[in-house]
Amino acid sequence: MRIAVVGKGGAGKSVVAGTMARLLARGGDKVLALDSDPIPGLAISLGLGPLDTPMLLDAVEKDDNGRWRLKKGIGAARAVQRYSLVGPDGVRLLQFGKTTASGLKDFMGSVNGFYQVVHRLARDDSLSGWTIVGDLPAGPRQTAFDWVPYADKLVLVVEPTWQSILTARRIARISRQRSGVEVVAFGNKLREDGDTDLIEERLGERLGGSLPFDPLVAEADAHGKALIDHAPDSPAVHAIEHLIDAISRRKVSA
Repeated sequence: MRIAVVGKGGAGKSVVAGTMARLLARGGDKVLALDSDPIPGLAISLGLGPLDTPMLLDAVEKDDNGRWRLKKGIGAARAVQRYSLVGPDGVRLLQFGKTTASGLKDFMGSVNGFYQVVHRLARDDSLSGWTIVGDLPAGPRQTAFDWVPYADKLVLVVEPTWQSILTARRIARISRQRSGVEVVAFGNKLREDGDTDLIEERLGERLGGSLPFDPLVAEADAHGKALIDHAPDSPAVHAIEHLIDAISRRKVSA
């Protein structure tokens, strides 16, 4: 599978993406996790702790016009092999880095390198057997600007609030402009019996899975630990297991 997890800020994207990646790896998949969110999240949800290293800085250089490009000989597979980090359960993480006290100088080189790598993933036969799970930042911007060309399934994490649902609608509309993309809505932080119906009615589509509000998610975050390590038998982990089963059975739209 090639998956990207999208939605409004705070909807729980990183927890869903990180837990999915770990569960898929435990199931025998070779998993590459891609983090294009400048806010820390996915590395923690994978069990690597907070990371701010611009991983691809050494993979890029500036051309004669001052534009960032991948160095000669660096393709998608080599970038993954050289610059990704191996985390628990063998999941490899590649991220463009987070802004630090050094400012945007190093960060922007890694960002540009990351964008070029994700556009080469589908063309690299040596990565064809890998499962990819991407974590995107809040809102529709990266979806609109083609940051997920690798994904054939978008997991749209939606809370039962108007802001979250309206953001989800916009992302779904943009995503479906690409052919061959399946959008799967996943309800999160559901507290009331009618929350599923509320989301489906306002979103205009059925949910592919849902997760009741689980205080163990916040507890794991407070400890800076991956949910799957902190509470492996929590309702949230089991719900994400069911989500994986559900989207594995879905066919990609033509």
